[in-house]
Amino acid sequence: MRLTYWYWPATDLAAAVAFHRDQLGLLEAWREGSETVAFWLPGRVAQVMVSTTDQPAGPMYLVDDVGEWLLQHPDVVVGVERYDIPGGSVVGLTGPDDNVFYVFDQPDA
Repeated sequence: MRLTYWYWPATDLAAAVAFHRDQLGLLEAWREGSETVAFWLPGRVAQVMVSTTDQPAGPMYLVDDVGEWLLQHPDVVVGVERYDIPGGSVVGLTGPDDNVFYVFDQPDA
């Protein structure tokens, strides 16, 4: 399990991109269509992923297999049902105080 992204939802992608680039000085890592842009955090330890998808903000952890991870952690509550992403899948989970975090895999990427 490796922290890979911090998911940051945005209603106005252009404004969110300008903020992360111009105000925070982050470098763009990649973009996907007109709804998602990722930025490198200093030291390139992870990325901030800004997206217009409607999910709660939270950290995203890369795992080998989402299904297997869920089987190994049966007491973790699913807050956002598993859905497909390019090359894999992601599921949103609820931790203490209803904080959301995500695990995702990308075996086909």
